[in-house]
Amino acid sequence: MSALIDRPWQRDPAATRRIGTTLALLALLWPLLVWCEFRPWELLDPRSLRATWRFGVQFLTPRVDAEFLLMLAADTWRTVAMATVGLALAWVIGVPLALLATARLSVSSLTGRMARMAAALRWTVRTMLVVLRSVPELVWALMLVRVLGLGPGAGVLAIALSYGGMLGKVYAEILESADATPTQALLRGGAGRLQALLFGTLPGCADELVSYTVYRWECAIRSSVVLGFVGAGGLGQQLDNATKMFAGGEVATILLVFIALVALADRISAWLRPSRAAGQGAEPHQMPGRPPTRVGLWLLLAALLALTVASFLSLPVRWGDLLGLDALAQMGRFIAEFFPPKLAPAFLARTGAGALETLAMSALGSVLAAVAGLGLALLASRPAGPVRGLSRLLLNALRSVPELVWAAILLVSAGLGPMPGTLALALHTTGVLGRLMAEALENAPPQTAQALRWAGASRWQVFAFATLPQAAPQLLSYTLYRWENNIRAAAVLGVVGAGGLGQMLSVHLSLFQMSETCTVLIAMLALVMLVDACSYAARRRLNA
Repeated sequence: MSALIDRPWQRDPAATRRIGTTLALLALLWPLLVWCEFRPWELLDPRSLRATWRFGVQFLTPRVDAEFLLMLAADTWRTVAMATVGLALAWVIGVPLALLATARLSVSSLTGRMARMAAALRWTVRTMLVVLRSVPELVWALMLVRVLGLGPGAGVLAIALSYGGMLGKVYAEILESADATPTQALLRGGAGRLQALLFGTLPGCADELVSYTVYRWECAIRSSVVLGFVGAGGLGQQLDNATKMFAGGEVATILLVFIALVALADRISAWLRPSRAAGQGAEPHQMPGRPPTRVGLWLLLAALLALTVASFLSLPVRWGDLLGLDALAQMGRFIAEFFPPKLAPAFLARTGAGALETLAMSALGSVLAAVAGLGLALLASRPAGPVRGLSRLLLNALRSVPELVWAAILLVSAGLGPMPGTLALALHTTGVLGRLMAEALENAPPQTAQALRWAGASRWQVFAFATLPQAAPQLLSYTLYRWENNIRAAAVLGVVGAGGLGQMLSVHLSLFQMSETCTVLIAMLALVMLVDACSYAARRRLNA
């Protein structure tokens, strides 16, 4: 037995296929490296090293004077307020669209075939939700700033539009996946759609709806920081200004505040989420210090209501002007300027090159993150000790900083182009994937690993032939899901000069070239939807 373990390839029937797959992936990496202009040795250029050294020396001495900290406190509250108000408006958008998109609540579907008008309405609503969520919130903000001017109003509406699409789509899926029996019984008994929703559908999926809403609030806080880079205010705008001025001490302080804010939001979110595993029928489990589910739900609603009211009152936004008829008319005139899109062959070729660069950035960043994340996950999944604690702390720090913030910092040493964008995607995604991969490795069934240990296998042999094969489908599924997210992030990293479609969008918008902007937006939307569809199909095949 020990001899076989020392030569595992002699008993591995899938060795040839695995080697062939590895070589094919390595062959695919070469064009990605070329398209992303991935030349990390340029970071060792003397000029890059001098700029990095000057920035790094200041970075090690954060600015902590009272005046600066008071300004950061005000910007931190503005960031939280933008996220809260944006999510509240997204909820107003998402809930009605989700109800219209849910076929289960349709009376005509009880006969087995939905009426044509109802089916057409649901298709239209679902298409609208796809468009809203496929356009990143930074792109919405970049366009809204041109209409509404600088300030939090553009950021709030950007979050509302993008997250409205996300909430509507996920709410509809949750409602569709609930037990249909109570809802259909009420509809057949003559109850209205609202009664069927409140007394038939919601009781079975309320926990999951609340959990996802709180999670989206946590994500909206990260998004509100990023929106500051296009003039929406808050911590992001301060970070953008400090980075452009090479003020490393200010950047360090802002990053520390932001990481603390995200960690606090993550902790509050985990504490307030319902304790029952959503949709799984699991037994309730109590988190230390968390109130019972019913008390926690009421506490959540009261806290969110108070936070929402305070956010609406404190944001310097004139809601009458922002949501009035004049603003809507101005928005209509602005949208009309986008058409017709520019379809000149030379410009389409440039747009295609930008889309290819964006795709390469997202793919290479995901691959690098998968490799680095797996390495850190091995350390983070070790038994309790300093190595486990430090690796988990590093993963939390990497994922707490958004991709756009990493890109803005890396531009100091790497310069303009797609390489800092690729590195930014890799750093942030490493933190996300490392945490998910560590949990997947810890949850792998231990029986096969124990059998190999008893047979005398080394730790690396146990990992390669027991733990990794069992966790591989989950690890690959996580990587594909993050690729979906990275294609959206890569599409907007160009706002700070990191290449791809985002850089083209920023340039043409700043020059008020609306026809060109429309073509770039269409390409961005098509690319995001294509990657979403490919990733979704691949994940379904893995989980089949």
